Amino acid sequence: MIELPVYTPSGQETSTVQVDPEKLGGKVHLKLLKEAVNMYLANLRQGTVFTKQRSDVVGSTRKLYPQKHTGNARMGMIRTPSRRGGGRAFGPKPRDFGWHMPKKARKLATRSALLAKLNDGEVKVVDTLAFEAVKTKQVAALLKALKLEGSCLLVSEAYNKNLVLSTRNLAGADSSNAADLNALEMLNHRWIVIEKGAVERLMGAAS
Repeated sequence: MIELPVYTPSGQETSTVQVDPEKLGGKVHLKLLKEAVNMYLANLRQGTVFTKQRSDVVGSTRKLYPQKHTGNARMGMIRTPSRRGGGRAFGPKPRDFGWHMPKKARKLATRSALLAKLNDGEVKVVDTLAFEAVKTKQVAALLKALKLEGSCLLVSEAYNKNLVLSTRNLAGADSSNAADLNALEMLNHRWIVIEKGAVERLMGAAS
């Protein structure tokens, strides 16, 4: 059982929360984490690169000069890749790089990433992240009170518009919620500041 202190937004320790590793998969599944990260990165690729091949270049298909008796090397049409202005041989074409893992595998990868952060002591639990107004100063004050340096991901129990808007203008800080949380987000940040309700929700979803 992992016991974590629960802090207020001002940095005061109020209580503790118990995290059962068994509800987070029992161990860190490194192979599954690698597969999940590769999937998320592949899905981020746009795949819109395009180059003109021989069939895409505007030009005649006429053979430039006879095959023999000219003293020149054999040559076909002007659009061939070996001539200036011709198409590119085997050039890239638009394609979809995306692929998907089963839903249960994605959830287990997310819990494994959280367990890895817990094992490394890189998770801070706060009682609430419900800001009443959109102010970047509030998020900056929270991170300063918790004495966190480096990139940070703030995770709320449910979607919190004020948290999203207050965080997006702060360098190195991002926000998410328990329903949209994924392994790549957590592994891309040094610290995880998570709402107490979000921890309970993630463990409840795992049971």
